[in-house]
Amino acid sequence: MIETVLLQYLDNVLAAPVYMEIPEQPPDTYVILEKVGGDRGNRLERATIAAQSYAPSLYEAALLNTAVKAAFFSAGEDLGEISAVDLNSDYNYTDPETKRYRYQALFEIYYYEEA
Repeated sequence: MIETVLLQYLDNVLAAPVYMEIPEQPPDTYVILEKVGGDRGNRLERATIAAQSYAPSLYEAALLNTAVKAAFFSAGEDLGEISAVDLNSDYNYTDPETKRYRYQALFEIYYYEEA
């Protein structure tokens, strides 16, 4: 699964922990990964991955978002199963209910999945 490949990679290269869901007792700063779409064509998979960067301040969330974007692009160079990484968009995505500062970056990941 591309989600676990990215989770392991990002958890090793980012200073903040990376999760697939918000933990019961989240730290102040962390990243959530979620696959929000995808398709397959000509044996090449595509996944749309949302990366939400949480931090105590909007500035820190923006800094973490910048580090997340750099890590995704590095994953595209370092991981053989990934053929391309495109940034779809990134933006302030502060949660209005919890008032937690966060940024969200959406990536298109093109990859090969072994059969």
